[in-house]
Amino acid sequence: MPQKARISLVSTDAKKLEEVCNQIKMIAERTGVALSGPVPLPTKHLKVPCRKSPDGEGTETWDHWEMRIHKRLIDLDASDRALRQLMRIQVPDGVNIEIVLRS
Repeated sequence: MPQKARISLVSTDAKKLEEVCNQIKMIAERTGVALSGPVPLPTKHLKVPCRKSPDGEGTETWDHWEMRIHKRLIDLDASDRALRQLMRIQVPDGVNIEIVLRS
């Protein structure tokens, strides 16, 4: 049974994440490797409410700040040629990639 590579992508910017996913898809098409994904995982919403007034005086008005964390999973067959091309991908700032080989 051939080895598989599981690629997990994490970013706060969905557009950058999709660009990297498209690059991985193109590599899989060029090398003829079987690809499944990208599978979108649930988006985490980190919310922080904070008071607008710094001293506690006045009306209770709040700012609500939110950061969204997007995740994608991609599985592909781990051929040497495909993995070498994956290592050369230009990854933008703010996108984290983790590649795990499994049998």
